[in-house]
Formats: sequence, C-alpha cells, structure tokens
Amino acid sequence: MNDEQLLRYSRQIMLPDFDIPGQVQLLSAKVLLIGLGGLGSPIAMYLSAAGVGELILVDDDFVDASNLQRQIAHGQSDIGINKARSAANAVNELNNTTTVTVIEHRLQDAQLQEQIASVDLVIDATDNFASRYAINEVCWKTKTPLISGAAIRWEGQIAVFDPNDPTSPCYQCLYPEQDTDNPALNCSENGVIAPLVGIIGSCQALEAIKLLTGTGSTLVGHSLFFDGKYMEWRKLKLSKAVDCPVCSTSS
Repeated sequence: MNDEQLLRYSRQIMLPDFDIPGQVQLLSAKVLLIGLGGLGSPIAMYLSAAGVGELILVDDDFVDASNLQRQIAHGQSDIGINKARSAANAVNELNNTTTVTVIEHRLQDAQLQEQIASVDLVIDATDNFASRYAINEVCWKTKTPLISGAAIRWEGQIAVFDPNDPTSPCYQCLYPEQDTDNPALNCSENGVIAPLVGIIGSCQALEAIKLLTGTGSTLVGHSLFFDGKYMEWRKLKLSKAVDCPVCSTSS
C-alpha cells in the first residue's frame, strides 16, 4: 500500500485483528453486487469506502422519485438514470480508486454464471424471489459465497451462505420455493421505513468485509432477523435441508 492508502484506511488498519493484511485483502477483492436500490446503495458506498478494490454493480431499473426516500446512493438529479450507473457515480465520488463495472441489464443464464464465477463474493440486494433463487443456484455451482438481505415494512433479514463450507445451507433451504409464491412481497406494495434498508445493507457490507478478510465469525449457518419497530434482533440457526434441490445434490 502507498502512503495515501495507509492514511485513508488508517482507522481500519488500527484494528489488531484486521491490520494491514486485512486491508490488502480488501484492496484485491472483487465483489458482484446485484441490486442498487435500498439495500444496494449503502452496500456499494460502504464497500467502496472500506477499500474493496473492484465492484461490479448490476441493476436494470431506473431512479424514480419514490426511491429517494431510502436509496441513498441516488439524488434528485439522478431521476431517470439507471440505478447501477447512478450508484457508480456516487461510489466514484466517494473513492475513485475503486474500480467499478456497471451492468445496466438483468443478468441471466450463462452471463449470470460468467459474472459470478469471476468474483470473490456475491451480494444479493434484489427484491424478488426469482432473482434470489437464480443467484443462489449459480453461487452453489461456482462455489462462490453469497450474502443475502431483505427489508420490508419495519423488518429485515441477513444471511450468509458459503458453498465451500460443507455444513452451510443455501438460500433455498431457508425459503423452499413452494413456500414463497407471493408476488406482493415488495416495498412498492407493502412499504418500508427509510432507515431500515440502511441497517440491513450495512450489515450485509460488514459480513462481506469479514468474509473477504477472514476476520471474526460470519453468519454462515444462521439468519439474523431485525424488527425495527421494537428494536429487536433474533439470530436463528439454519440447517441444510436434506431434500434441497440446490445444495443437497452439490458435490
């Protein structure tokens, strides 16, 4: 690291269990972030601020006035701009040493697999089950760790899945497909309190930093639930589903 980097990241380098080796690992890390809305906004900002070397930002949606209540990577002047592009501009303003790749369309099939296989970590900040299932399946095929988050109304959830850990369940163990056929589970239909997505997204970013640097203990094998209305956290242990179509058959 050069002198400028030592100064910029000095508050992290001070941490005894992080130090220069942890920062060096962040600087060399490559992360795929899918979804640049309420969750993806703080994730992108904090990972860049912390020094993650390369971010691939993916979103096919455009900034709308109703997003500005909670999606803090976007501003008034970004209305009508693609969210991944807008977030990339915010990241560059914060830390122009982070290499940012913008993908302004939805990743599917071979392209999704190609992008996931090229990174150290995937963060799912999408808002629909179809995307979450597809991302989870490809992460398992490519042995790429996955951090998943969700937030709606006053409640949020974070979970970490690692195909390299033989005891780790996958996203579909947590939400079997047949139990989640509810298209109304989104913010536009149910609402969301503004700071909630910041809390959950920040937790996803923190789990990402821990995974990338091997620091502390991650949420692998657990799901963390947050009730913002009553300020309560619950941490539940997850087990692999014996009949899971994704991870029970993986080699």
